[in-house]
Amino acid sequence: MRFRPCIDIHNGKVKQIVGKSLADENDFAQENFVSEQDAAWYARLYQKDGLKGGHIIQLNSADSAYYQTTKDQALAALKAYPGGLQVGGGITAENAQEYLDAGASHVIVTSYVFRNGQVYYENLKRISDTVGKGKLVLDLSCRKRDEVYYIVTDRWQKFTDVQVTKELLTELSGWCDEFLIHAVDVEGRASGIEEELAVLLGEWQGIPVTYAGGAGSMEDVRKLKELGRGRLDVTIGSALDLFGGCIPYQNVVYLE
Repeated sequence: MRFRPCIDIHNGKVKQIVGKSLADENDFAQENFVSEQDAAWYARLYQKDGLKGGHIIQLNSADSAYYQTTKDQALAALKAYPGGLQVGGGITAENAQEYLDAGASHVIVTSYVFRNGQVYYENLKRISDTVGKGKLVLDLSCRKRDEVYYIVTDRWQKFTDVQVTKELLTELSGWCDEFLIHAVDVEGRASGIEEELAVLLGEWQGIPVTYAGGAGSMEDVRKLKELGRGRLDVTIGSALDLFGGCIPYQNVVYLE
């Protein structure tokens, strides 16, 4: 298990939010933390501590008045730590190269690939061909409905009809280098991990999977490692002291 750092950017600020509170209308999100530091500051910190494979997530839609300031923050972070961070949020085959040229190790994609409730294979092939399998991360962030985990898109607001299963992971792993999976119902709550999801992901053996959502203590991290059979990397956001939480950042830098 490795610690994967994060930089979530909303309305041009580095924030930690309650995941399922995010709404495009009025660019609203329930905030846990708004940083006084910019995204590049966090990128330089992660670089200093040798942390790789973290992710930058842009949380404004392309129609938002804040879209450009959020994008500028993301690009500045990538340039501050070239090759060290992944980036997601509004990535398409048309704009992916801009982020790679700015220093992203990988681009992270959800809504471009999951459309009208289904896997849009035409776009999946297009972006995989454009950036190469080795630079693509598929974001399979999900929410539970009727006791089943479904992939959600458009900044976690829209349910698809695609269930997160081991069969789906196997199928999609042929197109990408890693998976990033936010447990959206607990994202930003620091109230405990989604244990059922952790078990499901831990039973699958394939490309790297990063789990995010709900970790509020080192005990939660240990539980994730156990339930995920040591196969899952972890992102910790709101619970980390970097973002106003109680878990010391230094406790997770060298997580094993």
